[in-house]
Amino acid sequence: MLQTIFTEEERQLLFDILESDIAELRMEISDTHRLEYREMLKRREALMKSIQQKLQQTNAEPAAA
Repeated sequence: MLQTIFTEEERQLLFDILESDIAELRMEISDTHRLEYREMLKRREALMKSIQQKLQQTNAEPAAA
């Protein structure tokens, strides 16, 4: 199992990047007509949301001064 410790600022940045990418992905999903590609995009969206949930549950340790 991979464990990474992020500062609160890093965690928030990753969360925001995922949020932006998920929004773009939703638009791409709605514009996609190929079923296989659409399903791949939906799996990717689900993975990104899973990562977001993990980031929300993570207690960031204070950054070293």
